[in-house]
Amino acid sequence: MPLPLQDQILSIDTARHGPFTFQIGVDGADVETMLLRINDAQQRFRGSPLAQVANQLEKEVVVSSIFGTNSIEGGTLTEEETRQAVELNPSQLQDTEQRRAHNLNQAYKLSQRAANTPGWLLDVAFVRNIHAVITDGLADEYNQPGLLRDNAKGIVTHVGDQAHGGRYKPPQFGGDVALLLEQLVHWHQQLVDAEVPVLIRAPLLHYYFELIHPFWDGNGRVGRVLEATLLQAEGYLYAPFAQARYYFEHIDQYFSLFNHCRKQAEKQIDNPNSDFVQFFLAGMLSSIHKLHDRVNNLVNVLLFENELKRRHDEKEINSRQYAIVSQIMQAGTMSLSELRRAPWYLALYTRLTDKTKQRDLAQLKTEGLINQDKDNRLWPGCIGPV
Repeated sequence: MPLPLQDQILSIDTARHGPFTFQIGVDGADVETMLLRINDAQQRFRGSPLAQVANQLEKEVVVSSIFGTNSIEGGTLTEEETRQAVELNPSQLQDTEQRRAHNLNQAYKLSQRAANTPGWLLDVAFVRNIHAVITDGLADEYNQPGLLRDNAKGIVTHVGDQAHGGRYKPPQFGGDVALLLEQLVHWHQQLVDAEVPVLIRAPLLHYYFELIHPFWDGNGRVGRVLEATLLQAEGYLYAPFAQARYYFEHIDQYFSLFNHCRKQAEKQIDNPNSDFVQFFLAGMLSSIHKLHDRVNNLVNVLLFENELKRRHDEKEINSRQYAIVSQIMQAGTMSLSELRRAPWYLALYTRLTDKTKQRDLAQLKTEGLINQDKDNRLWPGCIGPV
């Protein structure tokens, strides 16, 4: 059956902005193969041993996603600093950057609760709630959490820049903004009723939300969370949030495509939104593949840890060797010289000879519990060298 993508068009006459059209604008034949590939990858991903590593995977995805979506908007935290900020209590937040990361984490939780609620439907109240959480406590000249934009006379909002296809003037009048946001939600429900796949609906909602630009600040972050919420509600695991990292890694293409597709529509070119949707689909496929690989790696580490403990419990390796491998695993990798200088390592052999040190390491390498590369870096046997 062909994808029902050609007849879902909604044209709105606004009071001041002029006509605004929502359309699928994608040729079903052009994306059908990619949809099949993504759903096949998702099925294989869901069939992987997720339960064993779900907690660790979720933490990694959330931090990576917050880092990505925040960096798109000019955030300066590193990924490690983002992880630390996410783990802080609100009373411990020290600056705006930490607050932004904390707020995004709260928005993700709100998104997950909604997606896991049976019968949940997107509405304007949810959009405003997401915005309120994302911008809570962040100072801005005009923005108020959850309040739609209404430009006063002499205050003009523009989006984009010349480097990414030009500047765009979204609706300025609050009445137009409110109307278009309501109609976007209504149009999305029409797509749901027409059984348009969420892999088409989600990026289109994201795209048109950014064109409406309904808030003074935080629109990009809100749009990406909305996209992820729709995908989660349809059963896509982890990849919806991992998509934000893909957008950051392809940030120039991401920004440029909003203007490219908008101009395609203005010129009345067939299927004007195809490039943005295909970009999104490529990101989903890439994200699912990476997540699947990460699950396999985490499971390998888990199995390795269990095997290491078994060998120690059954006295196949001694406590010194167990400590060496555990420390290298915690570090990820370390050079042979770093190992030999480490205080904890020296303490293991306070009353033992260099020959014992050499014998312990040699056995660990022989049994594959430690690998040593050509640069004399040591890796746990479950990981490297890489």
